[in-house]
Amino acid sequence: MEFLSTPEFWIAVGQIIMIDILLGGDNAVVIALACRKLPPKQRTQGILWGTAGAIVLRVILIFFALQLLAIPFLKIVGALLLVWIGVKLLVPEHEDGHASIEGSDRLWGAVKTVIVADFVMSVDNVIAIAGAAESSGGDHGMALVIFGVLVSIPIIVWGSQMVIKLMDRFPAIITFGGMLLGWIAGTMIVTDPALVNPDVMPGFPKIATSDMLRYGAGAAGALLVLGIGKFLTARQQRGAAPAEPLVAPSAAGRLRRLLLAVDGSPTSDRATQHIIHMRQDLADPAATQLHLLNVQRPVSGDVSSFVASKSLEEYYQELGAKALASARALLDAAGVAYETHQRVGPPGETIAKEAKARDCDLIVMGTRGAGAAAALMGSVAQSALEHASAPVMLVK
Repeated sequence: MEFLSTPEFWIAVGQIIMIDILLGGDNAVVIALACRKLPPKQRTQGILWGTAGAIVLRVILIFFALQLLAIPFLKIVGALLLVWIGVKLLVPEHEDGHASIEGSDRLWGAVKTVIVADFVMSVDNVIAIAGAAESSGGDHGMALVIFGVLVSIPIIVWGSQMVIKLMDRFPAIITFGGMLLGWIAGTMIVTDPALVNPDVMPGFPKIATSDMLRYGAGAAGALLVLGIGKFLTARQQRGAAPAEPLVAPSAAGRLRRLLLAVDGSPTSDRATQHIIHMRQDLADPAATQLHLLNVQRPVSGDVSSFVASKSLEEYYQELGAKALASARALLDAAGVAYETHQRVGPPGETIAKEAKARDCDLIVMGTRGAGAAAALMGSVAQSALEHASAPVMLVK
């Protein structure tokens, strides 16, 4: 048990937990939706049994993945897949079509949906975790895999909404996660048996491994994922078609239409209170239209394969209603009229498109004031500033 006291073991455990949280959030959405039609008692049982089955299946898959990584060139293939997964994590996804699988109203039907969905959706998790375990775990790869999965999956299942909100408010988490996958990919490539083991394919050129080489390859992989992700995101944004106005333009120099974007956070409440005070200073507050908007980030296309469109729409509506509740209460108490809108898409880009479509004169939203870090790692406020044609007022 001496390995438990080594920093390498705990670094690897930390990597596994972060990978599972980043790549497993959509699995938690499937669990929630698959069990939502069950009675309250059975809902808890469905989540518990489904999660238990998912954990066992995940550990078995990772065990086989660890054995396969000993085959020449498979680490290189796995590393290339990890680079693709990391880039995919950084590039915003738009909603795809949905399949017709509904949440079951029978306990074992819901459990089966959870386990099958987790099996299909966990390929990225399995590759990434196996790579992290093999690179850092030495002879105790399976021990740290089991420990990491046992810790991270309950966090995903019971704290999925908290995790999703954290990633939404702190997009740097996603960026660092994508770079972590690139780091693991880099270290996997330079430790492939075909490149380092003289007993495997003796005629193939070998490289001398060292900590410096592994760290250099890891850093190169992380920067590669970040660079490709930023390039594809920028190209995707340039290719987006501009939204057409839904209403006639307002008179120049007058605030006739305001867009207030909220997410249920304290900064959103402060932005709402700022709008209330700002309207009081207008010459004709009743003539100013207020549009209250919440944007939910779409789940991945993998979730769409296991959740019917109707169930997913209800899920978005529930989350949106919760995010809008605080702002609505403040506006209602102040007697401010408003129109409510719920949308699904990349938050910053969608806020800007909605403001353009409704020809709003001003966008108001809360911000944590992340400064230069937001420009590098991305944030909802930064994205809205980049895409918006109307002025954006950020309230701290």
